[in-house]
Amino acid sequence: MKKLIIATRGSKLALWQSEFVKAELEKAHPGLEVELSVMMTKGDKILDTPLAKIGGKGLFTKELEEAMLRGEAHIAVHSLKDVPMEFPKGLKLGVITKREDVRDAMLSEKYGCLEELPQGAVVGTTSLRRRMQLLSLRPDLVIKNLRGNVNTRIRKLKEGEFDAIILATAGINRLGLASEVRYFSPISKEHIIPASGQAALGIEIVDDAEVEDLVSVLNDADAIVETMVERDFVTLLEGGCQVPIGVNAQVFGDFLHVKAIIGLPDGSEMISEAMSGTRADFVTLGKALAQKVIDKGAKELLERAEKIALSEIF
Repeated sequence: MKKLIIATRGSKLALWQSEFVKAELEKAHPGLEVELSVMMTKGDKILDTPLAKIGGKGLFTKELEEAMLRGEAHIAVHSLKDVPMEFPKGLKLGVITKREDVRDAMLSEKYGCLEELPQGAVVGTTSLRRRMQLLSLRPDLVIKNLRGNVNTRIRKLKEGEFDAIILATAGINRLGLASEVRYFSPISKEHIIPASGQAALGIEIVDDAEVEDLVSVLNDADAIVETMVERDFVTLLEGGCQVPIGVNAQVFGDFLHVKAIIGLPDGSEMISEAMSGTRADFVTLGKALAQKVIDKGAKELLERAEKIALSEIF
């Protein structure tokens, strides 16, 4: 193969991710031409409605997948946390890249950390996972929905619509936007557990041996172990973006630790659990942790969470 085409969204973060993969592939395979095919997805067009109400994060991948199935592109680069657990026939998850900083971060023009936010401060996020954990820490906060790309969200913060907003640290680091606001403060995983797959890139590919061989150089062994545990956990819980789920696995040499939290969007009821094992346990650890929270009533709690989210929040 002499030419590889990447289907990508047109947002600054999506383009950064695709350009990064393009450069890495061209470096690994001298003589290979990599081209970007930029397209608009439904998730990019509908900016006034929360994702959970219009179909979830798959809205950012559907058009890219259709282009690949039509033979117009070979791969698509996504933030792994946005990648659905199942793929259309003919496509597969070919690569999981090395992770950036997995933590969420608070951005503010006035306050340096969550503890400094005054009573009743307005915080922007559309993530039910973040909402749940923020309100469990600070029930007094007013959480308001925040859509748009990273730059749009920062603009809304600077225009005074919010006292603070919560974004993924990885996206801010990749775009070099930390200096755009007065305070950029990553939040400890002890306070807010990240989303499944956060800070890794997932490269979706056509189910073709040559394409898979070309892109496999970008796989990261630790990231594969960690994110497979996280994705297994979410899959067994049957949890999409309409429910609040935080799960994070981390490799420490041959040791593997995973912790998770699920609950209601207002943080009033939550189930949190953790498990440890060896690196070799990654094929079972996520499922085992999911079963542990299911035995505590997790599925029933998530059903209530989804109803609350769709009827009261969105």
